[in-house]
Amino acid sequence: MAYWLVKSEPGTWSWDDQVKAKTTGWDGVRNYQASNNMKAMELGDLAFFYHSVNEKQIVGIVEVVKLYHPDPTDESGRFGMVDVKAVRPFVEPVTLAQIKAEPRLQDLALVRQSRLSVLPVGKAEWALICKMGKTPQK
Repeated sequence: MAYWLVKSEPGTWSWDDQVKAKTTGWDGVRNYQASNNMKAMELGDLAFFYHSVNEKQIVGIVEVVKLYHPDPTDESGRFGMVDVKAVRPFVEPVTLAQIKAEPRLQDLALVRQSRLSVLPVGKAEWALICKMGKTPQK
């Protein structure tokens, strides 16, 4: 199993929207590196759900339930998406400031490539962030 982080502007698609929808396509990604990260996802992989823009915090966990497939919102046909379902909210959201303040997370892709919308997360980083948010890992 691999771990990821997916970003969304809460005004466009929030954690509450994800919970209400249960399962949804993670569409609208138009960056090749982020798209390649989605291509690498496997069924059952978990991802942190991150509210970007003003909030800048991890608020939940989603699971990949459908592999990379065409994104119907992309008229060019170059980009795809995966489908994810809500697994659980974070007991306590973990902010970007908390992540940047934690020395063991300095190599986290979120810190190094802050503009990328789909990022890999290492197993040790996953466990630490879950602990910071008082949230079960699985």
